[in-house]
Amino acid sequence: MPKLKKDLEEENKNTSPGWMVTYGDMMTLLLVFFVFLYSFSVMNVEKFEGFISALQAKLGVMPGGKTIMDEELLSRGSIGNRFNPSNQVFEKVMGQINRYVEKEKLSDRVKMELTKRGLVVRLTGQVLYDIGKAEIKPGGKRLLDEIAGIIEKIPNEIAVEGHTDNWPIHNEQFPSNWELSTTRATNVIKYFIERHGIDPSRLSAAGYSEYRPLYPNDTVEHRAKNRRVEIVILNTLHNKAMERR
Repeated sequence: MPKLKKDLEEENKNTSPGWMVTYGDMMTLLLVFFVFLYSFSVMNVEKFEGFISALQAKLGVMPGGKTIMDEELLSRGSIGNRFNPSNQVFEKVMGQINRYVEKEKLSDRVKMELTKRGLVVRLTGQVLYDIGKAEIKPGGKRLLDEIAGIIEKIPNEIAVEGHTDNWPIHNEQFPSNWELSTTRATNVIKYFIERHGIDPSRLSAAGYSEYRPLYPNDTVEHRAKNRRVEIVILNTLHNKAMERR
């Protein structure tokens, strides 16, 4: 009997107290609770990472390798989308462009739309180009100057896309609407680079000819709206995640 008692005492010395298991489970549940709580709020990644670091310090968690809260995984999942700081950037950009558009009375020629890709700044063709031409007009350059001054201050990638109506064109410079739409987009890119020194690696150009119309090409007004250049301020986090897949 004394030997059994001694064995039990030795065993108890080599095991953790029973309350440690309950304590560990409680801490894990608290961590999960706060992560889900913060996933339903809007905040930036920097603040969220600060919260996680503080919580880890309180729980005695030592820093280690990559965790599920890494930026890469955040950008892929629904939680990452909730914490995407680009939404705040887009709202600021929209406000700045709107002020200029209202001042210059261009509200019928400049439209903006927030999409999954990012912020689309839609410029009707007449504000930048004459019909069938690809040289940027002086008034169009002033508008591009304003937009360039905004986008050069943000890190997002920029896609410039040209569109035409279905009116056929065939001349030495533009054998079809494909060449016209692509040249118009490329000229905007060149203007951003040569006039404003925007990093070329951030920029891309594409022409879609007549094949992505906003409206049926059945009236003069609709054709005018289909002739456009779209400057897309891309959702940088979303695109990086897509590149990794």
